[in-house]
Amino acid sequence: MCTNPYLDARQRMVREQIRARGITSERVLAVMEQVPRERFVPERDRPDAFCDRALSIACGQTISQPFMVAAMTDCLGLEGHHRVLEIGTGSGYQTAILARLACEVYTIERIGELQNSARALLASLGITNVSYRTGDGSLGWPEQAPFDRIIVTAGAPEVPPSLTAQLTDSGRLVIPVGGRDEQILTIVERTGPHTREVPRFACRFVKLIGREAWREGGETESGGQADQRL
Repeated sequence: MCTNPYLDARQRMVREQIRARGITSERVLAVMEQVPRERFVPERDRPDAFCDRALSIACGQTISQPFMVAAMTDCLGLEGHHRVLEIGTGSGYQTAILARLACEVYTIERIGELQNSARALLASLGITNVSYRTGDGSLGWPEQAPFDRIIVTAGAPEVPPSLTAQLTDSGRLVIPVGGRDEQILTIVERTGPHTREVPRFACRFVKLIGREAWREGGETESGGQADQRL
């Protein structure tokens, strides 16, 4: 007998929202099924945790829709030895997915309240391979660079140069790039001093706030979570 009332919902989420839309990585699919997404939303919203949309969390932020989390993770092409930098801890859900797939995760959140709650939740789930920083994610974490993979869960007007500089040779960055209301999910691949940008699909994220992104007032300055796919 199933003792977890949310397990069936997670399995259906993976089957109908993620696998059915073309995500085929068995590692990604397995982790999306295992991580308890319901723990990362307010208790009142747990029945909706597996819906095909973003949900509100604290501090005016959101937890990305399941497909977006899976798609961005798939774009990273994670391997078990990778060191990953995440910009925008948010609820900690994407962090938990990354931590199950990579060796080390370094995560930066602009809002201290979100960072603290995510850290406590991840610790309660037994996740110990994550390091935390509160600050401007658009500048990355140079003291811990280089990183094999970088993921940005907020939209930027352009790719922050500091993040590209912190990639390893053959490293990969996944980031939404575009205007305030619509972006293109973009993969940045680095080979030596050269980079190549590969656009994937249209999306909509909250703004990346930081020195190399949007300014606090909305002009062209880290943190946040994905809003929703268009």
